[in-house]
Amino acid sequence: MKILIADDDATTRLIMEAFVTKWGHSPVVVADGGAAMMALRSKDAPPVAILDWMMPGLDGIEICRRLREVQKNTYIILVTSRDDSASLVEGLEAGANDYIRKPFNQDELKARLLVGIRYAQVQQTLELRLAELESAFREIHALKARLDIPI
Repeated sequence: MKILIADDDATTRLIMEAFVTKWGHSPVVVADGGAAMMALRSKDAPPVAILDWMMPGLDGIEICRRLREVQKNTYIILVTSRDDSASLVEGLEAGANDYIRKPFNQDELKARLLVGIRYAQVQQTLELRLAELESAFREIHALKARLDIPI
């Protein structure tokens, strides 16, 4: 699965990229909020994103808010060195699905990422089923019109 990694710290990006690759996923790595937003708005946007809270341009919180305004179902893990509960609440209220503190533990990041991947897989399944239902609905209405059957 494609996973967006957005962090302005080169060392953190390299560590997360190595972990995500080791765990069998395809990292999409960017160094600032503007590039992260572009990746998340692209046609083949990663369904899971690991966003640093503080980045040049758009920060992780602003990206969360903008994505939620357009009802984007990206699973977002917000990464920050902030350790107060007010920041946790702010991040989640902005639209993050999860929150991890720096320095992070590899096993904790992996567990949180797996939750995001499960979420993304469910979303993809739901979107596929919805498309199938919409197609069946169109077929029913086309048949109804051809056969002149009231429904």
